[in-house]
Amino acid sequence: MSLPLDGRCVLVTRPIQQSAVLAQGIRDAGGNALVFPAIEIQPVADDALARQIDQLHECTAAIFISPNAAQYGTTAVRVRREFPPHLTLYALGPGTARELTEQGVHNVIQSGGQDSEALLVLPDLQNIAGQHIVIFRGVGGREWLADNLKARGAHVEYAECYRRVCPAADTAPLLQRWSTGGVHAVTITSAETLHNLVAMLGDEGAAYLRTTPLFASHEKIAETARQFGIHQVITTTGGDAGFISGLITWFQTHA
Repeated sequence: MSLPLDGRCVLVTRPIQQSAVLAQGIRDAGGNALVFPAIEIQPVADDALARQIDQLHECTAAIFISPNAAQYGTTAVRVRREFPPHLTLYALGPGTARELTEQGVHNVIQSGGQDSEALLVLPDLQNIAGQHIVIFRGVGGREWLADNLKARGAHVEYAECYRRVCPAADTAPLLQRWSTGGVHAVTITSAETLHNLVAMLGDEGAAYLRTTPLFASHEKIAETARQFGIHQVITTTGGDAGFISGLITWFQTHA
């Protein structure tokens, strides 16, 4: 019996430690998952993060904006202390909430969507004047969430617990495969990942990328892909299941 992704090779660009579930889902659907990380996650261990963690008891709430923030933030906290019992914990999206649960952190308030906008509509974040909120995140990133929390009267700080870097990788085998039509789809989970991938591929690879269906986990990523001139950009629902569903639907209708 044939499977929906039979004969399809899908490029998985997630960080290596986060690619297993998506890759297995592709294989379960009959496809070939070609894991090629276009972003690498490294923990941060510096004095600024240590100070933020030591002052957690002064905060009223902590927000984790990604599964990476949940993983590396929780690890960094537990090196020095436990979460204060009065601290209200928020997770941006189901994936972040799942990662906190896997780290043994419970009683987390979860947003329904995958972006900061979904977090800000939570009832508990409406009347926050005077609250002290710490955001666990990677180095850099959007200021939109903090700006809006500050506009509501909160004092906001960052606990930057990981950094994203562009991996050093040999692209020759990937380019050789792509040149013979051996890559049928690309999955992207952040605009930064896409920027890295374009830089890693060079001119030859960028030309292949522009003519390969690209599956993005958020419309903002899809917009970035279109700016790179990618012809076919498909926005999926969140998470690995959304990618699998999107891939199957696409290839069933584009045989």
